Amino acid sequence: MTRQAHEGEDGPPEASMDAVLGGVGPRLRALRKERGATLSGLSETTGISVSTLSRLESGLRKPSLELLLPIARAHQVPLDELVGAPPVGDPRVRLKPIRHFGRTMIPLTRQPGGLQAYKVIEPVRQLEPDPRSHEGYEWLYMLSGKLRLVLGDHDVILGPGEAAEFDTRVPHWFGSTGEGPAEFLSLFGPQGERMHVRARPARGES
Repeated sequence: MTRQAHEGEDGPPEASMDAVLGGVGPRLRALRKERGATLSGLSETTGISVSTLSRLESGLRKPSLELLLPIARAHQVPLDELVGAPPVGDPRVRLKPIRHFGRTMIPLTRQPGGLQAYKVIEPVRQLEPDPRSHEGYEWLYMLSGKLRLVLGDHDVILGPGEAAEFDTRVPHWFGSTGEGPAEFLSLFGPQGERMHVRARPARGES
């Protein structure tokens, strides 16, 4: 094997490592903004100073494991998502995130038909409900944050550990409460059982 083949087409390993590390800052900034977090809020969560976080995002501070681990925990993402590591050859599903109606959807299934599973990240924002209906059945499970669900005559707030399942032929809408980002699992398919909702009523609902 030649030295060029061992190092790869893009040059020596040092150059490739510099390219990977150079992309960490913009990735950190984009992820923080996507989650609706501030530098001061992230500083409180991670214990890393605002100035250090700012230098990391601008590329003026070289990222290290000591800095990236608490940031990854704060955003609840794997470390390789921060450094842009390529997918490894194992059976775990590693599909690219999808931007859909302003939210980030991470596919958890590969098959094109049947039951579809996603991890969904809803950013903090102010939205007016716009209920719609379509064929299918959906199941939501909250991981963190709060999510507003409007379903028929129901207007509820889902919190961590709560779940909702419903026939999507019933007019429905879900989105940010405006209080912070939310993460949840979504399973969508053509069949399902009867609806069960466990959540607190939205403010003002009797």
